[in-house]
Amino acid sequence: MARCTFAPEGTAVTCAVSGGPDSLALLALAVAAGLEVTAVHVDHGLRPGSGREAEVVEAAAERFGARFSARRVTVVEGPNLEARARAARYAALPPDACTGHTADDQAETVLLHLLRGAGSTGLAGMRPGPRRPLLGLRRAETVALCDELGLEPVVDPSNADPRFRRNRVRHEVLPLLAEVAERDLVPVLCRQADLLRGEADVLAGLAGALDPTDARALRAAPVALARLAVRAWLAGGPAAEHPPDAATVERVLAVARGDARAADAGGGWRVARTGGRLRLEPPAPAPPPRAGH
Repeated sequence: MARCTFAPEGTAVTCAVSGGPDSLALLALAVAAGLEVTAVHVDHGLRPGSGREAEVVEAAAERFGARFSARRVTVVEGPNLEARARAARYAALPPDACTGHTADDQAETVLLHLLRGAGSTGLAGMRPGPRRPLLGLRRAETVALCDELGLEPVVDPSNADPRFRRNRVRHEVLPLLAEVAERDLVPVLCRQADLLRGEADVLAGLAGALDPTDARALRAAPVALARLAVRAWLAGGPAAEHPPDAATVERVLAVARGDARAADAGGGWRVARTGGRLRLEPPAPAPPPRAGH
């Protein structure tokens, strides 16, 4: 409990509980922390028997004296399945819902953001706090807690599916890096994320004084601050399906410098410059169907 970051005792919280060991541990610890807990299970309907997982969560919620809610979302097989399932899950939850992410998830997230070419804010990983109260715990500890409490977590076969990049990082990349480094790299990556987060917060405060739509101001600013200002602008805008990667930020800065008149900003959006100002342009509407089709 000393390594958890729950909200104050008596706070009403929603816990996202899939039925796996991390989320069941989250449920048990949240109740132990004196919170008024509602456990919410979101069923994607992607595999047979997924409804049983809700029963596992409901039984655990009843045991610990928490409220329970089951929600169903529709996600079809196809490209970007992992990202679409995650988006659907979060859309079904309140924005301040607690999740059971652990230090192991943090390390995986840092590596995934590195593979995407993210900057310092991405490499800072997930921010600890009441929404992610278990970031100070290891995955092995949540499993051990469930064993101690006699809970039988749901085994999600998708967590071993190599189609999903996170699974390859978890089962292949991290073990290989640990073998090369001859040490457990999860604490190392989490510590690096903490250091980068502190530095990123300081720089973000300085970058916040910049107007990211002012091309002249971006050109005159130190490039590190200009990058952060653009990244924050894009991350908070309508083009932000994911945090912008380094290549997208550099394309926007090229527009600010006058090296290009417009550039791709992700998700079909574009950044364009007119009269020294940058603006986001939405995707062009799809053409109407031709008559007879």
